[in-house]
Amino acid sequence: MLWIPRYFPGRNLRLRLLWQLYTMHGHRCYSNGKKGRDDEGDGERKHGRDGKGDIFFYKSRGQHILTNPRILDTIVRKSAIKPTDTVLEIGPGTGNLTLKLLESAQKVVAIEIDERMVEVLDQRVAERGFSDRLLVIRKDALRTEFPQFDLVVANIPYGISSPLVIKLVYGTSHFRSATLLLQKEFARRLLANPGDSEFNRLAVNVKLVADVEFIMDVSKRDFLPCPKVDSSVVIIRPKAEVLNVNISEWRAFTRTCFSKKNRTLGATFKQKRKILELLRLSNITGLCNERFVHSIEGDCGSETEDEAECQYSPSLEEGTSLLKERIAGVLKAGGFEDKRPSKLSLEDFVHLLSLFNQAGIFFHDHQNLRNVDSFVDDVA
Repeated sequence: MLWIPRYFPGRNLRLRLLWQLYTMHGHRCYSNGKKGRDDEGDGERKHGRDGKGDIFFYKSRGQHILTNPRILDTIVRKSAIKPTDTVLEIGPGTGNLTLKLLESAQKVVAIEIDERMVEVLDQRVAERGFSDRLLVIRKDALRTEFPQFDLVVANIPYGISSPLVIKLVYGTSHFRSATLLLQKEFARRLLANPGDSEFNRLAVNVKLVADVEFIMDVSKRDFLPCPKVDSSVVIIRPKAEVLNVNISEWRAFTRTCFSKKNRTLGATFKQKRKILELLRLSNITGLCNERFVHSIEGDCGSETEDEAECQYSPSLEEGTSLLKERIAGVLKAGGFEDKRPSKLSLEDFVHLLSLFNQAGIFFHDHQNLRNVDSFVDDVA
């Protein structure tokens, strides 16, 4: 990238002309093995310049702007936007993708927390005469309620990919599809199937409610500044019909199963701490008074008085023994004792959860508001 001194006469005009050339011809940044201003690392002062004044792109905040017009056009085309659609864009940055979305959609709702980016975005949109069709929400995408929309098309900041995908597919908004530009490794996790090395809880949770289609890979050289890894474009389409499960129970169940995804389920459900947790949630013996709950919420290996009683209480021993027998019976009856989560299909997980619930074993605390699933804190 051509470097112009900060106080060079006519600098802003020259940079604006350069930016127009870069965006028209797909400016790329190539690494020659030497550290420069755009690839020195992820610290707060490591940045790129977008050619429009003094905007800094912070790598540590996931600010990597897609500049290749061919890729931008493909993303918009594959999204199948209708002229009547409202498109939700998360993290629009300086608006390269936003402008193309505005050419196809009736309205774009852009969520951007960085005021510097919003200023540039507003200016570029105004210059194109699209201001009346753009709504900018200056908030954190993970902590704000989305307005009504038809599609999601976005270059997602890497650091929030997992909770954001879960928020979209498990949220209350009904949408047709989400075309997302994601870190390549993360996209592979979304696309993974049982038996694949990338298969994990994220894939299972998403597959329950949506289908994921791979579109294309995108080189890191198509971004400014260049990230360290390549990216991929995927389309997520919510399923018309979802298997009948309690979502909170499902997510707590898969969290337990994938705590060690290559460990057998028999071994996972023999852990003492897990047995105590499930005993409290399932309340098999009716022993869950307030004192009992507090005692087994902690680490029963500590030396506090309540937890010492927890260790040696005859009623607790009776409860844990009964629960172990029920868990072993469920796993054996379903043929899951020697199975590993990384090898199980979606249908296998749904069937196993059903067997547990039928046996009175539950994974989600419906009475404790502190345990309600959070899109931000309970990542896939």
